[in-house]
Amino acid sequence: MHRIIKEFVKGLWAELPPFRVLLGLCPTLAVTSSAENGLGMGVAVVAVLTLSNLIVSALRKIIPPKVRIACFIVIAASLVVAVELLMQAYAYPLYQKLGIFVPLIVVNCLILGRAEAFASKNGMLVSVADALGMGIGFTLSLTFLGAFREVLGVGTVFGFPVLWQSFEPAGLMVMAPGAFIALGFILAGMNALGKCLSRKREVVPARLDSTCSQCGACGFQAEK
Repeated sequence: MHRIIKEFVKGLWAELPPFRVLLGLCPTLAVTSSAENGLGMGVAVVAVLTLSNLIVSALRKIIPPKVRIACFIVIAASLVVAVELLMQAYAYPLYQKLGIFVPLIVVNCLILGRAEAFASKNGMLVSVADALGMGIGFTLSLTFLGAFREVLGVGTVFGFPVLWQSFEPAGLMVMAPGAFIALGFILAGMNALGKCLSRKREVVPARLDSTCSQCGACGFQAEK
């Protein structure tokens, strides 16, 4: 259970796909002109990633090593077709907004990367935990980036006004250059926060016995 929780949690911060390990940047930059688009793409990726990891983990012992990448792509492609058809049936306006980037989930490096690096080497439960953590982290990242761009570019979040009436939107933020600008600010903030959290803490050595003398190993002078 401890390992399952560990594999799930890592995708929420330590290995956050777009902002920490920089995976899946193509849809991250392309579809996040609004929070709704980011959330929709994230949910689609969660579904494909979770089922892909589950199937790859279940079949890992019978997939020939020489054709494993081709097998992973076939599995991902089958799942993406199913997700695409479901979106066309139940969320067609969102499907139209996401466009070609829904089929391109097949070659998303996050999907193939987790299948190759994790699911093909681990059991089904931990593979599903890994996929859910990575997928939810990816979804939150895209939604946050989309909301950030939407607020600055339009003044709304999920279509609801959140800023004062006199606010002048920066239309650049919902255009292609705005995606790179917003991503740069977020990466800078994440790096600064990461450095702050990982700052070396002073380790105060335990009080040594008075009979101990400085040997140079720890650099601590015993109190006399």
